[in-house]
Amino acid sequence: MNNDQSNALFSAFPDSAVRMPVLFVGHGSPTNAIEDNEFSRSWTEMAKSLPKPKAILCVSAHWETLGTQVTAVESPRTIHDFWGFATELYQLRYPAPGSPSLAALVQQTVPGVAIQLDQDWGLDHGTWSVLHRMYPDADVPVVQLSLDRSQGAHYHYQLGKELAPLRDKGILIVGSGNMVHNLGRIVWQDTAFDWAAQFDAQLKELILSGDHVALVHYQTLGHAAHLSIPTNEHYLPLLYVLALQAQGEQIRFFTDKVTLGSISMRSLLIG
Repeated sequence: MNNDQSNALFSAFPDSAVRMPVLFVGHGSPTNAIEDNEFSRSWTEMAKSLPKPKAILCVSAHWETLGTQVTAVESPRTIHDFWGFATELYQLRYPAPGSPSLAALVQQTVPGVAIQLDQDWGLDHGTWSVLHRMYPDADVPVVQLSLDRSQGAHYHYQLGKELAPLRDKGILIVGSGNMVHNLGRIVWQDTAFDWAAQFDAQLKELILSGDHVALVHYQTLGHAAHLSIPTNEHYLPLLYVLALQAQGEQIRFFTDKVTLGSISMRSLLIG
């Protein structure tokens, strides 16, 4: 990219007078997109409390790749990456525009990582099930950043740190996953296993104390951690969000509940 292209890119996203907050959302079941419940209502109310973003960059648990990629399509498709749910859910479309300019800006912002522009992926349910409730008019451009499955937790945390300049350009960065996520132990009841509630509470305390080292090295946190994070794709979006916490920034939790036995819906706002 030459200097003229680079200048044009940054002029498309000038610095804003207000630094955007950062959001981690425990997205849980895709049905939250169409159900009126405590989670979907909370997402709607949260959006009302935020400055209107110029665009959204979402790190979803449901897009894993080899290497890091960012969506660069003008009109991302709505991906229904789940099975066995109501027909109404498969009929739902979230027609938010994409932003090739933001995708290129992400590349420029993180020069140390070879982020590839993707022309095929769209918006998976980790993204649209939440944004459908937050921004139902689908009038905010949305770009997704993939999770490089070949890299460990430290890589994802450090990549999150590199994204910090985007907060000053009106970009809302959203991590979408679940702090506790064990589908193999799920029960279709509004209940919580003791180990799931224990680990959720342990994570809360580590987050409040700012112990990001322990959070990155979650495998050392005991048996409850291994039960709660059998695979880490739902946990990694949290690390991107925590990495963006500036010195002294406050954290506010919402939907702080474990349900279905082994799914934590705990969400948090930074800034």
